[in-house]
Amino acid sequence: MHDLAIIVPARLASTRFPRKLLHPVRGVPLILHTARRIRSIAPQFPLYFAVAEEELADTLKDAGFESVMTDPNLPSGTDRLAQANAQIGAKLVINVQADEPLVAQSHIAALANLIGSGKCDMATLGTPFKSVEDFRDPNRVKVVRAKDGTALYFSRAPIPFSRDSKGAVDADWLAAQPVLLHLGMYAYTADFLARFPTLPQGTLESIEKLEQLRAMEFGYRIAVDCTLETTVGIDCPEDLPLLEARLDS
Repeated sequence: MHDLAIIVPARLASTRFPRKLLHPVRGVPLILHTARRIRSIAPQFPLYFAVAEEELADTLKDAGFESVMTDPNLPSGTDRLAQANAQIGAKLVINVQADEPLVAQSHIAALANLIGSGKCDMATLGTPFKSVEDFRDPNRVKVVRAKDGTALYFSRAPIPFSRDSKGAVDADWLAAQPVLLHLGMYAYTADFLARFPTLPQGTLESIEKLEQLRAMEFGYRIAVDCTLETTVGIDCPEDLPLLEARLDS
């Protein structure tokens, strides 16, 4: 049994970018860029991939990475993590997305510190907004934090809403608010991770389509750290040139 392990959920089904995890980037499947990155920045933690297809498992195995097969019909990455950790048995789990090949060492360290504090059930990261346009974009998830750094709410809507300006805000106003752009990296206690898939979908989750709201609606504490290091998540083929540029930087 490990005290802390990194588990990466991975599946080939993707509506916006089919089979993206095997898409070659400079001749190397995207998932291997992520795997090699994690191994290089966090060699102290065991690394596993919770995969839905043998093809992914074979690709990872050939490159020297360990996988756990999970039910391809599971509804979410969190369910995949929970099923994998039932075999792995880690006390604490960090979840990095398979399409985040630029995850930083500081991200892993922050998540490990938060979940290792014993003060939360789940932890995640956010970063300051760089533009008002991103703040208004419903594809950019916002998280508002309490004074102690725990999440008050996650939303696709631009929160908080400025009543005095009727929602018209500028960059200076935005920088002064306790809101961050949510980054899709998480950490969990094993007890919470095992419990989460058994919880029914909450009302807020069904409206916003954000899983973390299920945890909040059932009273679990989510710690949120602020990072200035951003990543490049690959959601569609149009994101690849940005990744290529960052690989050169």
